[in-house]
Amino acid sequence: MDKLLNENLPIYMQIMDKIRAAIVSGELAAGAKVASVRELAEDFGVNPNTMQRALAELEREGLLISERTTGRFVTTDTAIIDQVRKEAAEKIVSEFLQKMKGLGFSKEQIEEFFREIDMSDGFGEAM
Repeated sequence: MDKLLNENLPIYMQIMDKIRAAIVSGELAAGAKVASVRELAEDFGVNPNTMQRALAELEREGLLISERTTGRFVTTDTAIIDQVRKEAAEKIVSEFLQKMKGLGFSKEQIEEFFREIDMSDGFGEAM
């Protein structure tokens, strides 16, 4: 996972975002065991207390499940994962639309922009 760089967002929230992204992308599969707090803290270069806070919040969201004797696991509830994936996609689209509007594009021009992109491979290349 990439290093944390956003100085305007608390570190534990950046960690949550990275782990959340790994889960919704399938990098961390449903049911997968998550590394220990200490291992993750070392990987991210943060204090174990910071990592514990991030993981506890992800548990509260339902993305992680803690089993007392065996550690933490990614939830197997795919509905939760799908909902988080949808929310992440909505956030990306919303940010994109705001940036396009900031560049002076109208709704119609944004729609035309997408019609012009070659989507044949599913990931169209702009310009």
